[in-house]
Amino acid sequence: MINQQTYSIGETSAMTGISQRQMRRWEGKYIPEPIRMTVGGRFFRRYTANDIGLLKKIQENLEKGFTLSAAAKNAAAASTTQKEADNE
Repeated sequence: MINQQTYSIGETSAMTGISQRQMRRWEGKYIPEPIRMTVGGRFFRRYTANDIGLLKKIQENLEKGFTLSAAAKNAAAASTTQKEADNE
């Protein structure tokens, strides 16, 4: 398994400008579930750089006037296209 830098929900919120509350609401519906880490019986959300990129794209689309659903779909499609280009 490749070790990958992850960020807390607070760090991710600060980087994206999206509130922690909003991110929790969007989980599973508009964004993938973040990695969960258990420490001392408590669960912590951990976001990857890819998750943060997706959230930033959603935020940009919202600022352009997209609905949340459309912003998320557009951001996900852009992420998929970028991943495919990176693999070529």
